[in-house]
Amino acid sequence: MRCGEAEAYCRSQGLWPVVGTDEVGRGPLAGPVVTAAVLLRDDADLPGLNDSKLLSHAQRVILGPQIESQALAYAVVFADVAQIDARNILGASLWAMGQAVAQVQTQLRSRGLPAPAVVLVDGHMPVPGLTLPQKTVVKGDSRSRAIAAASILAKLARDAYMDDLETLFPGYGFAVHKGYPVPRHLAALQALGPCPEHRRSFAPVAALLPDGKAQGTLF
Repeated sequence: MRCGEAEAYCRSQGLWPVVGTDEVGRGPLAGPVVTAAVLLRDDADLPGLNDSKLLSHAQRVILGPQIESQALAYAVVFADVAQIDARNILGASLWAMGQAVAQVQTQLRSRGLPAPAVVLVDGHMPVPGLTLPQKTVVKGDSRSRAIAAASILAKLARDAYMDDLETLFPGYGFAVHKGYPVPRHLAALQALGPCPEHRRSFAPVAALLPDGKAQGTLF
């Protein structure tokens, strides 16, 4: 598996340029799900570009500004807790992906640049409502440079958001675990109860609500 093989295939099929989109934060109990869409320049030089989960925070911090400077267009979109509880986590993720791709299209039009020939979507679920052709790419953040770039921008944005929550809602450890259901987070939930940034539609949070029921659609 090689980062960039998805782009190589698209080029061989005459599908160019491509935009990649990915999400970060489907599993946590708190905070938004964040998506990004990226269309890289053909000559983008990004040594070490890979799935954000395979990179250290220091590597992501270095690559983030390089991606932004070497992209023809990019966008980062947050789906907040209210969106997640109303749409469910998959629906919120796909909605935010669609918004990010639409923002990239708008940027390209405003600069007189060609529209993407195809959208590469990480995973196996297409994004509803896109006007562009799309291809789903399983493990796309390891197979597509554009998807990998999107995963890095989304991860950096979400991590920064969760760091800020540490100050707003101390005691949960958001800066450390980023809202994932690790033992420390679950213990804090039991002791402190949910804060406004907890996803009421997720079972471990719903169990601590006054009526013990989820608010929204369970994942």
